[in-house]
Amino acid sequence: DRKRELPTAEALLQPIIKDVGEIYSRLLDHRPVIQGEIRYFVKEFEEKRGLRELRVLENLKKTIFETNENILPKCEQSMHDNLNEVLERLQAANDMIHRLQEKEHEERKLQADKLMAGEEKRLAQREMFLKEQQNKREEVDEEHRKAMERLKEQYSAMEKELAKYVSF
Repeated sequence: DRKRELPTAEALLQPIIKDVGEIYSRLLDHRPVIQGEIRYFVKEFEEKRGLRELRVLENLKKTIFETNENILPKCEQSMHDNLNEVLERLQAANDMIHRLQEKEHEERKLQADKLMAGEEKRLAQREMFLKEQQNKREEVDEEHRKAMERLKEQYSAMEKELAKYVSF
């Protein structure tokens, strides 16, 4: 009988273990709280937003379909027409530029030919001028040589005359 009257250690520890489990669950196990918050968020999100995203997606689908069916072919046709016109204009501009370049090339060639002719003419004139100067220099040198000879003769004649007077 005595054994039945005394509580066992196991019986005494069970309420303590239960209390520790509750404390652990309240302090450290946040799953029930997080799950509740997630359920609340999903409920609020679905109720407040409703089918707004579905309507937005339907509008986008409608806009894309309209664009593909109507606007895109018009844009392609307009672009094709305008690009052909632009291509023709660019080709015409390219031809005009090519002609201008040919004219400029011809003008430069003519100017170069004129410059070469002018250079040849100047060289010929220079050669003539140098020959003329050489001839004039030779003439001046010849006149100078003759003048020196005359002066030498004159001075030697004067020395002879002077020598006559020195003998006195």
